[in-house]
Amino acid sequence: MQATTATCSPAPAVAGEHRRPKPWRMLWITAAWGACFLVIVWGLRDAPLLWYAALRALVAGAALLAFAGVQHRPALRGGRAWTLITVLGLVNVTVAFAAMFGGVVGLATGTAAVLANAQPLLILLPAWWLYGERLSLRTVAALVVGFAGLVLVAVPGGGGSGAALSLLAAAAVTGGTLLSRRLGGLDLVVATGWHLLIGGVGLVVLAAVVEGAPVIAWTPRFVLSLAFLALVGTAATTVAWFTEARHSRLDILTTWTFLTPVFGIALAAVVLGERPGGWTAVGLTAVLVAMWTSLRPQRRVSTPGRAVDPASRPAPSEPHEGSGLAGPGGELDLPTRGEP
Repeated sequence: MQATTATCSPAPAVAGEHRRPKPWRMLWITAAWGACFLVIVWGLRDAPLLWYAALRALVAGAALLAFAGVQHRPALRGGRAWTLITVLGLVNVTVAFAAMFGGVVGLATGTAAVLANAQPLLILLPAWWLYGERLSLRTVAALVVGFAGLVLVAVPGGGGSGAALSLLAAAAVTGGTLLSRRLGGLDLVVATGWHLLIGGVGLVVLAAVVEGAPVIAWTPRFVLSLAFLALVGTAATTVAWFTEARHSRLDILTTWTFLTPVFGIALAAVVLGERPGGWTAVGLTAVLVAMWTSLRPQRRVSTPGRAVDPASRPAPSEPHEGSGLAGPGGELDLPTRGEP
């Protein structure tokens, strides 16, 4: 099959055709991401930090492009598409992976998982500004409570450079999620593969400058860790995440990432013996309550006998006018913005 030309126009979801993320898909994505923090700790016993991050991205990208080649998927064409993929790779892979791995080294595993998943709060205003996703008061309140719960979990793990790097990773992943909305018209497997390879090359350059030549012990433990991290925790989950980002509201989608540190803390407790304290239990309870509140469909009656779910309602094309912060149904009365 001959490769076709692809553009990078916004996906249909940007126009307002939003749906809720598929729960089972989000559960396995967040479980895999939570396990990644544990696997990173294992792999770092045999490889330098940045080289391990680079291998993760390169193996994942190569696997996806090999899969795309077997299926004869359309290749990337055009300067705009390559520019988008390059920026996405540098933000979502080079910066995010380097900061995430550094955060794991500087903090307890569970705490690093918590801080690296601050995406639900970080994405609220950009999602409104760039894609016109109106915010409900309930969703904002739930996410604030959820993040407060994460802070309660993170405080015992300390701060410093590890905390700063984990938050940088969260900011970079947030930027990657926002950019992924621009992948409409591109084959997701091909686009994901190339952005991982480009980001991996950026990590190779960074690793060579900071760490010098790689010194890696190719033990069975390291090979298995790298295989899981690259194929399951990166290649498969990134394609699935970008698929959901095309069609789902970003505030609802990223709320699911609150589960990532829950899985990470549970695995760290079982496998690494990192015993959470009382505040951790309180914080995790707050996180789960916030998730339930945010993800629960909010229904209201617009006409007699008919209920409407605001999360599935298209965003209005015209700015919403009002004098207060809260409009009908508890929505923040912020003007809805279109494409920049």
